[in-house]
Amino acid sequence: MRFSLQREALLRPLQQVVNVVERRHTLPVLGNLLTVVDNGRLSLTGTDLEVEMVSSAQVEDGEDGEVTLPARKLFDIIRALPDGSRVQVVLNNDKATVSAGRSRFTLATLPASEFPTVDEVDLVERVRIGEAALKELIERTAFAMAQQDVRFYLNGLLFDLNDSTLRCVATDGHRLALCETTLPEAAQTRKQIILPRKGVLELQRLLEGGDAELELEVGRNHVRVRRADVTFTSKLIDGRFPDYEAVIPIGADRHVQVGRELLRAALQRAAILSNEKFRGIKLDVDTNLLRVVAHNPENEEAVEEVEAQTTIQSLSIGFNVGYLLDALSALRGEEVIIQLRDANSSALVRESTDERSRHVVMPLRL
Repeated sequence: MRFSLQREALLRPLQQVVNVVERRHTLPVLGNLLTVVDNGRLSLTGTDLEVEMVSSAQVEDGEDGEVTLPARKLFDIIRALPDGSRVQVVLNNDKATVSAGRSRFTLATLPASEFPTVDEVDLVERVRIGEAALKELIERTAFAMAQQDVRFYLNGLLFDLNDSTLRCVATDGHRLALCETTLPEAAQTRKQIILPRKGVLELQRLLEGGDAELELEVGRNHVRVRRADVTFTSKLIDGRFPDYEAVIPIGADRHVQVGRELLRAALQRAAILSNEKFRGIKLDVDTNLLRVVAHNPENEEAVEEVEAQTTIQSLSIGFNVGYLLDALSALRGEEVIIQLRDANSSALVRESTDERSRHVVMPLRL
């Protein structure tokens, strides 16, 4: 096996696949990338047995063959080479020589036959979606995923495919983030899948936005996302996601409309004096006024007053300030609406002009 190409042409697919490879692994071959040259095309595959990433590039000069190369070392070498270098990789017995200009590196290899492959996707549904739309769905929701929760189905992101709508939903039991988009073509059946946390983060890193169209293939145990230059595959969490629609407040008819950046800045300042453990702040809502109050065990106090349009005479409610800030950061509009019912009920936070993205935040007893 032999191939050569420009440093930049090799660095891009390496960047896409190297993060999938775990630094600590039980099988030595999982620290390697499956490297295949076939008919002038180079493909690089990395996996941790849960997530698989395959990226490809055209080679300038190549001889067909396959082997596995140490992922992190190869990436660090290519990244450290000067811009514009022409990189050549030659396999000789069980060693691979990487050369560029006057630099030469000899790497140990493992046979391609030892490299594990992710099972074939038992296809249930296939839809097309714009790359920018999928990127937006994940960015607006992924922050609300649980981390190492015993309710394992919360440690991931729900993809809810229904007719021509795709929703992404995440919750950790204290807050919920939901965003939806319209698909170019309707799905054949309603399907809910839960993508695990690592898969979500790798997919988010991979997506660049732009006008490209992706294929989203949903299987019984896997999901696959295809783009022209890369294929992402992940196992799914085998569990049932909670009925998130039941969590979205109904009858929250008391509204506060306020500038998003104005409120975010006030919350950030008040958070400085909030309790470091509970991060609690209190929202006092009055006629056309929103007051943000924070206390800490040292009896220090922060008070921020923000002009707002309200339909409330008087209401005080506590929240974790971090959850509110995360929700505001995920929204895009200039004005946000906070819908409230009473001091003991969840709040719904959304943009004033767009309801595609909604955030539910549980109240905090202060």
